[in-house]
Amino acid sequence: MEFPPIARVRQTIPQPCVEDVAGTVRRLIRGSRIAERVPAGGRVAVGVGSRGIAAIPTIARAAVDELKGMGFRPFIVAAMGSHGGATAEGQRELLAGYGITPDRMGVEVRTEMESVVLGTNPVGLPIYFDKNAYEADGIVLLNRVKPHTDFTADHESGILKMLVIGLGKREGASQVHTLGLTGMREVLPAVGRFLVEHTRFALGLAILENAKDEPAEIVALEPETIFELEPQLLRRARELMGRLPFDQIDVLIVGELGKNYSGAGMDPNVIGRLMVETMPDFDRPKVTRLAVLDVSEESHGNIVGVGFADLTTERLVKKMDPEPFRINVLTSCFLERARIPITLPTDRDVLRVCLETCWRIRPEEARVVFIPNTLEVDTLWVSPAMKADVEAHPHLTFETDFQPIPLDPAGTLDQEGLFPHSVRGRRSAGAYVAG
Repeated sequence: MEFPPIARVRQTIPQPCVEDVAGTVRRLIRGSRIAERVPAGGRVAVGVGSRGIAAIPTIARAAVDELKGMGFRPFIVAAMGSHGGATAEGQRELLAGYGITPDRMGVEVRTEMESVVLGTNPVGLPIYFDKNAYEADGIVLLNRVKPHTDFTADHESGILKMLVIGLGKREGASQVHTLGLTGMREVLPAVGRFLVEHTRFALGLAILENAKDEPAEIVALEPETIFELEPQLLRRARELMGRLPFDQIDVLIVGELGKNYSGAGMDPNVIGRLMVETMPDFDRPKVTRLAVLDVSEESHGNIVGVGFADLTTERLVKKMDPEPFRINVLTSCFLERARIPITLPTDRDVLRVCLETCWRIRPEEARVVFIPNTLEVDTLWVSPAMKADVEAHPHLTFETDFQPIPLDPAGTLDQEGLFPHSVRGRRSAGAYVAG
């Protein structure tokens, strides 16, 4: 089969950006009411999760430095539920992959999985909470606010979810996820209200990212304002997030999935596939054939989200670490996303089968789009069938002529050449450092 050529397209929607991230963090903490809530010299647990927040090392270091400057004794605590295989070692490794280490932060990093039971949730199940955080004199949470990959509600991914699920450790995450959509939409906010009242939660720093994966805004959430402000920030985050600029795609090739790109491996808000039992998919984009070629190093073998794809490579499946993958999927209770799709030996084979099965008579008619992952969508490669869509879009510009798809003799796509500025491209060049 002769594959259609592709051309590089730039998506340039104007994006707000925080110029001085560390200074903003320090100013927000200094201007908050934390000094009224935490005794002088008190120990403060600074919660950091497993999401790939671009500036998290800078944000976390600025937070602990400012807390030290105010006379507190901060330490980092893992706030990521069951991720990292639900082990202290796995969660420490995940944090280290984002640059959150004792040496870099200048404080302890605590990842123990012990929890305490603080009460009972609305359906009669125990409310679990991280023991290290509970025993601290104050809790500060650092998390991105953004649309969730599983559900829609007033509170999705953000500070409240980190409080309930991130600091709930494996048991707390399982309690909420076990109830499916009811757990996320109803039990999560109810448990959140309980924890705001019955723990030493003192402050949240909500991070909103723009479509370029940069901090667009950082907002302080006090215990008495979190329920009012976080839904407003969620709406703002929905406006900012990067999306594919097309309504219909015949073949979507995703370079790699990973937990550093989305909690679901691939963001449903980008690919248009929700794949939650009993729930419909999104209205756009409509993707006929979706393939993913690899898994990021930062995902440590957790290939959650592979089930979104129709086709994948043997390379990706061989990289699976079954234990964290299984734990993450079973804790989430969204099993369809874990189904292994049709697996083929090479990238060339995947692309060929995509074109053979995308309901187009000739390959040159296929509307094909390549992206590096679902987080970085400012650079795309498209086939000639997409030319009119690109030219009609006010924020899309062709940067190259159409050229052959770069496949080496072994049939592997040159992702680094297509996307040199992506996480994968910078990692390959030795220029990628988390944050």
